[in-house]
Amino acid sequence: MTKAIIDKSKKYLWLPFTQMKDYDHDPLIIESGNGVKVKDIFGKEYYDGFSSVWLNVHGHRKKELDEAIKNQLEKIAHSTLLGMTNVPATELAEKLIEISPENLTRVFYSDSGATAMEIALKMAFQYWINIGRPEKQKFIAMQNGYHGDTIGAVSVGSIELFHQVYGPLMFDSYKSSIPYVYRSESGDPNQCRDECLYELEQLLIEKHEEIAALSIESMIQGAAGMIVMPEGFLSGVRELCTKYDVLLIVDEVATGFGRTGKMFACEHEHVQPDLMAVGKGITGGYLPIAATFTTEKIYEAFYDDYDQMKTFFHGHSYTGNQLGCAVALENLRLLKTENIVDEVAKKAKVLERLLDTLYTLPHVGDIRQLGFMCGVELVASKETKEPFPNEKRVGYRVSLKMRELGMLTRPLGNTIVFMPPLASTVEELEEMIAIMKKAIHEVTSVAV
Repeated sequence: MTKAIIDKSKKYLWLPFTQMKDYDHDPLIIESGNGVKVKDIFGKEYYDGFSSVWLNVHGHRKKELDEAIKNQLEKIAHSTLLGMTNVPATELAEKLIEISPENLTRVFYSDSGATAMEIALKMAFQYWINIGRPEKQKFIAMQNGYHGDTIGAVSVGSIELFHQVYGPLMFDSYKSSIPYVYRSESGDPNQCRDECLYELEQLLIEKHEEIAALSIESMIQGAAGMIVMPEGFLSGVRELCTKYDVLLIVDEVATGFGRTGKMFACEHEHVQPDLMAVGKGITGGYLPIAATFTTEKIYEAFYDDYDQMKTFFHGHSYTGNQLGCAVALENLRLLKTENIVDEVAKKAKVLERLLDTLYTLPHVGDIRQLGFMCGVELVASKETKEPFPNEKRVGYRVSLKMRELGMLTRPLGNTIVFMPPLASTVEELEEMIAIMKKAIHEVTSVAV
């Protein structure tokens, strides 16, 4: 059976963000999971060191989440949200608004982080049309930003590796720099912050009358390599958007629901977005539900008689799916009753100490962390910060070695991602960091 399923995977599948020639050399098929571990078809267990791409909260096969889906199945699996609603979607919306930044009052459902961002972009664009200011049609995207892979989300992204081939499909957006302290000339967080905020303000001074919104990941850029923003940067962006009458779209898809030690990362700086996209952890990592939150002011710009043509003509087939919303409701309950967010904040301090031990390795250049979002940047030279050549694929080779040693993750270039399930114990964190340390040592000792 094992050889047959591997052969089928090679013959029929095309995997996301995967060079299939690599997969053919090193196939992996997961069969089951329990807690913070998953098991492949050969029975080998692995720590889920990246939360199955940044979304698992309570571990796999969490009894309460399993039961929430089973209970909902006894009622109905799905009905549309076009022109009507359902019970779990309505109850979930109330709970989401209760825990979100206070100025956000409305929930629009979708099915992935990219679609949540796409919705936010379209809402921002149409908002200005609906209130009689159609000249505001442009967007500001942050350097190295990533918001998903739909065309709108790509258009406000700025990672050349992912986006350059699709240039002819994208709409133009203005780009503004974001602090990358480790790679900056000064290495000073405050100077990096102030220089980037100054650059942004100059752009807003010149172009604010045509800019609808600015999109930004919240406190940490994920796909760019876990780049943590210096203190005061996100709140500074909020102040500038307010000053120049530009909507602020905050992407909390990866950071939301406790991942950074706050329910939402923007809470670290008390930032109130105009629109906010969430996904990933909303269902505890079980089912594809996402949402876009807006202010009442934005919602009211669409609320009118039908013949005024202010309706937001957007929707997805599985919007507000009952199974997903039911498990999301149980996830929110567990986040509260098991004190997950506060526990992440506490364990993040232990994790910081564990990660610091990696600095003893000669090719660990920088370690970036916010809560349970971590990146370890590997370099050819710690003294000069010279990166490993791309063709050496050091990050990829380290991830394969980690798999061999019993932990799964995916690198971002030569940055090793570590984003364990939020329910991970201190002992489990210790074991996962030990695996990472051994893998980095074994690969980089022969990579130079």
